Amino acid sequence: MDAIFQYLIKGYYNMASHKSAKKRIRTNARKRKVNKVAESKIKTVVKKALDANDKEQAEKLYKDAVAILDRSATKGLLHSNTASRKKSALTKHINGLKSEK
Repeated sequence: MDAIFQYLIKGYYNMASHKSAKKRIRTNARKRKVNKVAESKIKTVVKKALDANDKEQAEKLYKDAVAILDRSATKGLLHSNTASRKKSALTKHINGLKSEK
């Protein structure tokens, strides 16, 4: 994926002629990269929390996942309803697990 950004930044696929438009292309490439990393992090954390079978471990992962989802919703990366839906699914999963004592 990095090659695509370098390709865009160097201007090989740069049809813009104005200075501000060229800057916008560079800015968008950087933001695209940051958003891609953040979205990947969200998916990974949610998947780990859903795959957990031990209730204590699942609750620990749930706490991390909720923090990341809330932060993403605050920053505007996710819609607040999407974050709430994901948190609800995680809560449902954890409540369905049986504690091992």
